[in-house]
Amino acid sequence: MAFNTGLSGLRAASVDLDVTGNNIANASTVGFKGSRVQFGDLYANGFLSSGTNPVGDGVRVQDVAQSFGQGNIRFTDNGLDMAINGDGFFILNNGGEVRYSRAGQFGIDKDGYVTNNQTMRVQGFQADKDGNLSGVRGDLKIDGSNLPPRRTTSVESVLNLDSRESILEVSGTRIQTVQPAVNTAIAPETLQFSYPDGTTASVAIVAGDSASDVAQKLNATQGVSASARTRYDIPAADITAGSTVTVQGTDFNIPAAGALPAGETALTWLRDAINNSPLNSLSATTNTDASGNPTGLRLIESRGNDLTIAYTDSTGTAVNDRQSGSINMTLDRDIPPPTTASGGTPALTSAPGTSVTAFRSNQFDPGDQRTYNHATSQTIYDSLGNPHEMTQYFVKEPVSGGNSVWAMYVQIDGRNVGDPPNANGDPTMARYEMQFRPDGTLDRIDGNPNGEVLISNWTPRDKNGDVNGASGPRLVSDGATTPIPKPPTSSNFVVNLASTTQFGSNFGINDQRQNGYTTGRLSGLDVSNAGVLFARYTNGQSETLGQVALASFNNTSGLSPVGDTSWVETFDSGQPIVGKPDTGTLGAIKASSVEESNVDLSAELVNLIIAQRNYQANAKTIETANSVTQTIINLR
Repeated sequence: MAFNTGLSGLRAASVDLDVTGNNIANASTVGFKGSRVQFGDLYANGFLSSGTNPVGDGVRVQDVAQSFGQGNIRFTDNGLDMAINGDGFFILNNGGEVRYSRAGQFGIDKDGYVTNNQTMRVQGFQADKDGNLSGVRGDLKIDGSNLPPRRTTSVESVLNLDSRESILEVSGTRIQTVQPAVNTAIAPETLQFSYPDGTTASVAIVAGDSASDVAQKLNATQGVSASARTRYDIPAADITAGSTVTVQGTDFNIPAAGALPAGETALTWLRDAINNSPLNSLSATTNTDASGNPTGLRLIESRGNDLTIAYTDSTGTAVNDRQSGSINMTLDRDIPPPTTASGGTPALTSAPGTSVTAFRSNQFDPGDQRTYNHATSQTIYDSLGNPHEMTQYFVKEPVSGGNSVWAMYVQIDGRNVGDPPNANGDPTMARYEMQFRPDGTLDRIDGNPNGEVLISNWTPRDKNGDVNGASGPRLVSDGATTPIPKPPTSSNFVVNLASTTQFGSNFGINDQRQNGYTTGRLSGLDVSNAGVLFARYTNGQSETLGQVALASFNNTSGLSPVGDTSWVETFDSGQPIVGKPDTGTLGAIKASSVEESNVDLSAELVNLIIAQRNYQANAKTIETANSVTQTIINLR
């Protein structure tokens, strides 16, 4: 028995030496987890009892258990190296076999896949073309192709316009015409303008012209600028639940009383529905009496187009109205109000209530810095990725209707982009009226309470002024609307100034951004703490490519090591729990880092001495047993 006992001790000590030696050999192996030998004693048991004084039969190796404690994290100069700070394993695809590892020394193979040193592909969650991460797991791949250009569809300007600034004054005359009665068109006639040098210019208003049409003709006349607006009021009593109001050919079906959202009335529902509709130049506000009670709904067509409205009033009478708009005309200094060809006063300017007042204000000229208060520029991009300079000019104007007013003019590459075009089909000067509330916040721009304007008449050109082949504009008359469709089909984009203010402080640009960019080449990769892979491009953009997936197990000690610092799932480990880094119990990712071996070299050297002593002691047991046996054999 002593021979067997000593032999079992030799075997156990030998295994201990092997495990300790393996730990020492891998003391510098990235992601390695040290092992320790677990021993158990042996006893010979009888059928019914082991006796009162059993003698052990030696020792056996019960298990070689790995310690999955955290190793030190060391920084490297490889951007794709990753270390897990906490629980979890990288998931690797080894030609169809799934392995798990803590060694995060990764690179890219010839096909763009993220792999380890043994060409096993790293598993992760894929990103779509917009950079949105999905729950679909697969081989992570780096797309090394150029990033295609993206046209500008949205521009955001957050500014402060100084309320203390004075109006840049130029004398002239302002004529505010009265809006015609309902179902009354603007009278056809010819307006004649006289200039100080003796020349004249005629503007012919023909039957069927809207206020917008007249304003376009006036804007094409030297020394004259004009804007138009159409207003229509619907009494509150005529806006009832379950009824239909048709505006500009669009039906707004008001829900029945029981179907209206909580807290809404038929009037507020119709107001919000109109403001959120594709009718860009149309807005709706609530009219109230002196006590603040709603008296009706006011529709405003900011471009001055004729409004068509159909509904059934409170008496059950069908209403089919057409409303023409009013015109606000500004004449340069020394240009008197227009006359008819015979020298009389035109009906357009002589209707009761029309105001003709002299003023001292500014006549905007983008080439003359004295005619605008401030200007700011930023780069935008066409569908080919070509850069263009958009300039916004801001001009303070007289207070109107109790609101402070600024005009914003827009040019791109020094060219007009106003819609609708003039009689020759060329873009007009793009002018947008910004009205501010008494608290300095923006109330509306060009009639839009959302603070947005649509640029819909921009034709991208090269530096020589020739059309460059990029997508061109789509005019409002051709169906242009907001929001910009996805994918975009024209050069149209939206300028958002909803957060612009008019406070008593210096003019300042708080934020200015747009969503376009030119083409770019891959210049680098970044990894976040959540394991998200970002590609950086030479155009300054970054794009999400995917996210590393991690796995954890209920019984980590049940994993089976298979070499190459990797493990495979077993029945004892249980199935993997796969998730995103830094979620649940999974650890965070440290980029440009690796996890070192968790072997304590000092402790292992001490264990080596202990294992050696154990081996020597068990060998001595066998030597002693041999001596005893030899003594017995030598008896005579």
